[in-house]
Order: sequence, then structure tokens, then C-alpha cells
Amino acid sequence: MSKMAKIVIIGFVIYLAATALILAVYQADPDNMSWQERETFNLKQIGQLNLGLSKEDVIRVLGSPDISEAKATPAGEEVLVLFYRTHHVKSDGITTRDECTPLLFKNGSLIAWGADAYEDYQAF
Repeated sequence: MSKMAKIVIIGFVIYLAATALILAVYQADPDNMSWQERETFNLKQIGQLNLGLSKEDVIRVLGSPDISEAKATPAGEEVLVLFYRTHHVKSDGITTRDECTPLLFKNGSLIAWGADAYEDYQAF
């Protein structure tokens, strides 16, 4: 094997090792993404959520919500809805509820998400 072929093979192996290391260590930071990247990221992550997750776990995965609302029910339960931007509607520089997917929490646990979640929140 020629010296040049060895150099090419070693370079390729180093490249693969560096790529594998970056993919293994890198974690996406939603706060440092453009709004387009954030929408795609949020859609993907929301699609992988499970009911019962804590509010802290969801925020750890998705980052800070774009909009949030909370209230206490007459029974003393805490109800929270976090809105995460998932689809572009209007280029005005303002994120509105109609551009977001709501995530509904009751006493700190995820109980629903999607359009009906906000309706449920309003009914509490």
C-alpha cells in the first residue's frame, strides 16, 4: 500500500471518529436556534413525548416555552399550559398561540397536548 493511500485512510478514520464524537456529545439547544429550526425541533420532540412526563422534563427537552398560562382549579389543582412554536402563520416577528402547540399539565404532569389541550385548559 502506498504512503498516500495510508494517509488518506488515516484521514478518513480520523474524520469518522470526530463525526461520531460530535454526534454522541452534541445536544441541541432550542434557545440558540432560528425560529425555523426551533419549529422543526419542537414538532419532532413533541411527537416523542409521553403522558405523565413532569413539567421539568418537558422544559429540559424543549427549552423555555414561547407562551405560558396557569391557574388553580376550585379543587386546588394546578393547571398549566405551555405553548411551543410549531408552525409559521404570519411573518410579524411575534409568536402567537395559533402558531404553537399547547402542552397541558395538571399538578406538574403532562396530561394532553394539541389543539384540544387548550380547550381542556379553558374548561378547568
